[in-house]
Amino acid sequence: MKKIAIIGTAGIPANYGGFETLAAHLVNKLNNKLDISVYCSGKRYGKKDRKKTYDGARLIYLPFSANGLQSIVYDCISILHALLYADVLLVLGVPGGFILPFVRLFTRKKIIVSIDGIEWKRNKWSKLARWYLWAAEWVAVKSAHANIADNESIQDYTAIRYGSLSNVIEYGADHTQNVKPSTQQHIQYPFLSSGYAIKVCRIEPENNVQMVLETFVDLKRYPLVLIGNWSNSEYGRSLKEQYGNAQNVHLLNPIYDQNEIDMLRSNATVYIHGHSAGGTNPSLVEAMSLALPVISFDVSYNRTTTENNALYFKNKEELSSIVRKNDKKQLASIGDTMKEIAQRRYTWDIISDKYAYLIRAVSERAHYYLKPEIAKSLPLDMLIKQGISHLHSPAFFYEKRNSK
Repeated sequence: MKKIAIIGTAGIPANYGGFETLAAHLVNKLNNKLDISVYCSGKRYGKKDRKKTYDGARLIYLPFSANGLQSIVYDCISILHALLYADVLLVLGVPGGFILPFVRLFTRKKIIVSIDGIEWKRNKWSKLARWYLWAAEWVAVKSAHANIADNESIQDYTAIRYGSLSNVIEYGADHTQNVKPSTQQHIQYPFLSSGYAIKVCRIEPENNVQMVLETFVDLKRYPLVLIGNWSNSEYGRSLKEQYGNAQNVHLLNPIYDQNEIDMLRSNATVYIHGHSAGGTNPSLVEAMSLALPVISFDVSYNRTTTENNALYFKNKEELSSIVRKNDKKQLASIGDTMKEIAQRRYTWDIISDKYAYLIRAVSERAHYYLKPEIAKSLPLDMLIKQGISHLHSPAFFYEKRNSK
């Protein structure tokens, strides 16, 4: 079996975010086809919590954080260590991108890079960090034998900027399930007895947390339940202090128990998605899989994920208007559509099959991408069948149109 190293996550079992959930499900689905090793942050898992294996995958711990400045060191050392044994390096994120040209130059290891949305655009980073991530992304994508975009709009972005075709592989969401609340949970969460909106996210500016809170403080139709890591930043702590006692909002700390988080989401009236950066957000596709009606911030990534079938807002006034005016019949119809899209596109069987195919493809070929100038010379019907006809007319990329 091919030896695969998954690099760039905080580790598994997943208890942090989307990349960790992805790694866990890839291990679960592909451990009978691939020999997988996963790098884990020693800062995230204490010595008592560390396992040697998980679902058949080998776990390798390094004494660094997978986030912030230490992520550069964490990724680089993971990459260097993986050269000792791995056939394919699956690098999730770009902090260690500057080491990848040397991997290409001095080894025959295959490199697959997932750029994790457009990380350098996120407001949480300083100007210096944004510059570094911008440059690291360029180097990582140019050095990879194949790169992954988790959203068609990200694929358009990489084609415009790098002249190469990313492989669109989103996230699965069918691990979620509808859960009826217990009597004890009704006592713990009194809002379960009536309708409520729910939002699950990291508490960061680009997720429009403050805008959503300001909107619901003034609304009386139903309350907002917002689950996130409030204590991880000054931004989060200040918002919790400001809105923690508001009557119409419930601010909950992160919940990693799958049954409990599914219970809170699946019994909500509507899902509020405020993310303004990134690609296909796992929290969004999970809400869709639970048949939740989605009210989403209006950027191309979110429209692509929901196939333009959700409700969209750009500011507090639009969000307020949508919440006040929508009715149960309209919401139910949107929820059904979200469920249909999720079942068609966002299942772990589909996602793992795409990863397995890509790993096999890079193992057999020198490169695995298509440049737009090559696409222009191919028959349009062939491009349409392959789902890449947009490369025929790069001036009309979806993301570019929306940036005007």
